[in-house]
Amino acid sequence: MKLSKKHARLRRATKFRAKNIENNTVRLCVHKTSQHIYAQIISACGTKILASASTLSAKIKNGGNKEAATKIGAEIAKAAKKIKVGKVAFDRSGFKYHGRVKALADAARDGGLEF
Repeated sequence: MKLSKKHARLRRATKFRAKNIENNTVRLCVHKTSQHIYAQIISACGTKILASASTLSAKIKNGGNKEAATKIGAEIAKAAKKIKVGKVAFDRSGFKYHGRVKALADAARDGGLEF
């Protein structure tokens, strides 16, 4: 049986999250749609959102491009510094590490987050 694109992405995400529970680390979770990109820092137990940033809150006109993802990456890195989080696990939610996801990750690294 062939999986749909969405089910394959969710399956990849589930595998990462299962492995991350064992390591008990804070994670930087990314979600993207065609128009927006969202980033959240989630506690090690997985129940609390410690910080978040998105193209909705930043009032960026075109949130569906790499430039917007770079701004959100820098913003989430600043928020992480405020809550004194330096090392995170990068949860790309099953999205391929390419384009906007990669731009967000690179900007977060430049902002001081360590993956």
